[in-house]
Amino acid sequence: MAWKPKQNDRLYRFVVGTGLLIRWLLQLRIRTTGTENLPAPDPLNGRSRRAVPGKGAVVAITHFGYLDFAFAELALWHHARIQARYLITKRVASLWFVGPFVYGLGHVVTDRRAGADAYADALEKLKAGEYVAILPEAGVSRSYTVRGLKTGPVRLAAEAGVPVIPVSVWGAHRLLTRGHGFSVRKAWRTPVRVHVGEPIRHSEGIDVAIETEKLRAALQEGIDRCIGDFPVVPEPGAWWQPAHLGGGAMTEEERVAADAYDLSTGRHSRG
Repeated sequence: MAWKPKQNDRLYRFVVGTGLLIRWLLQLRIRTTGTENLPAPDPLNGRSRRAVPGKGAVVAITHFGYLDFAFAELALWHHARIQARYLITKRVASLWFVGPFVYGLGHVVTDRRAGADAYADALEKLKAGEYVAILPEAGVSRSYTVRGLKTGPVRLAAEAGVPVIPVSVWGAHRLLTRGHGFSVRKAWRTPVRVHVGEPIRHSEGIDVAIETEKLRAALQEGIDRCIGDFPVVPEPGAWWQPAHLGGGAMTEEERVAADAYDLSTGRHSRG
């Protein structure tokens, strides 16, 4: 069982600072567009954003690599010192060396087999004015296109009366993703593109399935924008490029089959 410290803004700033240091050491070339779509900065509580009731948001982030969340957070931090509270699986939060950070950073711990408590926790944070970040694909998309989303972001935003902000991250999967490990040599000066889409507002009583598909389309539009001006021209068959663009990633059919296999073997049923 991991130690569960109280939420601490100083710890959050330390983690963000560590991320900025790593970015500097590796000379990562991060370009972010669409920041005009983020809400105006709120008052600060020292060196961090102060949560203001009614001023929160759900942040929906694409999930092609294991570091996408970090680049999304850096964009939010640079814009307004936003400390997003991420949905983290119970399995990850139970690790002794990860759990203290999960709880100290104020993240939301979710059990895939029983998500009611996590939903209630996330809703409470949103109503208090926090930003709650979700990777709604619920797993890495190995086709490097945005797959079907969970409905949680739309339902939470509608109930809390806050917008959903789509954040698309492209290129971070080249650093670390499923089947492709991290290498300092390959990471050196690697470009990463982040695009923030227009906020989407919902009201209670909406068709959640339709609105979730709209969110998926917005995230994919952001990915297309990022690919369109990405500064690296991929070689034919490059593993990190989608199949429909001539890359070596899984086709949609292959991804669906692989995801179904994972589900049948229990890979995504662990808390």
